[in-house]
Amino acid sequence: MSKTINLGVTDLSFHRIAASLVANTLEEIGFTVKRTYSPHEENFERLKAGDVDMLASAWLPSSHGIYKSDVEKEVPLLELGLHYKPYALWGVPNYISEEITEVSDLLEPEVLSKMKKDIQGINSGAGITRFSIEMMEAYGLTAAGYKFHTGTEDDCFSAFENAVAHKQWMVVPLWKPQFLHYKYNIRELKEPKGLLGSVDKAVLLLRKVKENMFTKTHLQKLDGLQFTNDIIAELDYKVSREGKNIDEVTKRWLKNHH
Repeated sequence: MSKTINLGVTDLSFHRIAASLVANTLEEIGFTVKRTYSPHEENFERLKAGDVDMLASAWLPSSHGIYKSDVEKEVPLLELGLHYKPYALWGVPNYISEEITEVSDLLEPEVLSKMKKDIQGINSGAGITRFSIEMMEAYGLTAAGYKFHTGTEDDCFSAFENAVAHKQWMVVPLWKPQFLHYKYNIRELKEPKGLLGSVDKAVLLLRKVKENMFTKTHLQKLDGLQFTNDIIAELDYKVSREGKNIDEVTKRWLKNHH
C-alpha cells in the first residue's frame, strides 16, 4: 500500500507554514509527502479531482465554504485539526489618527484628503478579495475615488511596508494570521455590515476514500494539530522576512511543543 500522500497547499505564505507543519507530522509517522502549490480555487479543484489527497488549509465556513461544498457534491471529506482561527480584516497602520475606527470613516473629507486611494489586495479567489470588492460598493468607496486592485501576496505586503516606511495613510485588506502582524501594529477597522465574514476555523481536509491509509492513532495525531494565529504569524515572519528554511522552522516548533 502506497505511503505517499499528495498534499495540496493554497499558495500563500501562511498556508505554506500550516502545510509544512502537517507535512512534517506526516513524515514523522512514516509517510512520504508530495506538496503541490495552487491558488485557492484550483487547490479545491485538485482535491475534487483526486490530484491531491489532502488540502491545507480550508477556512470554514466564510472564506472557503463555497469551494468545499462544491467538492462535496462529488467527494466526501473529513475535517482534521484546528490550524488556527483565521478572519479577514481591513486594517490601518496605528500611526493614523485614532478617530478612524471604522470603514465608513474613510469617507470623511479630512480622511479623503490624506488617505491613499489605492487599496492593494491579493488574488481574486481569496475570501478577503471577494469580501473587499463587495465592501467597495456597499460603503460607497468606489464612488469616493478609492480603487481596489488584485495582485500577488507580495504586491499587497510591499504596498503596506512602503507606505509605513513613509508614514503614509493607507488601508490594507488583510487577515489573521499573517506575518505583518508580528512586526507592525495594525488597527482593525470596524465593519458593521458584516461583509468580511466570520471568524473561521482553518482545518486540514482529507478525501474520505483515503481514510484507510491511516490508523486511528495517525488520524488522532493529525486531528490534534492545533496552532494559533500568533504562532502562524511568527513562523511566517521567520520564513518570509528572515529568510529561514520553512521545514526547519516548523520542525523546531513541533519538537518544542509536542
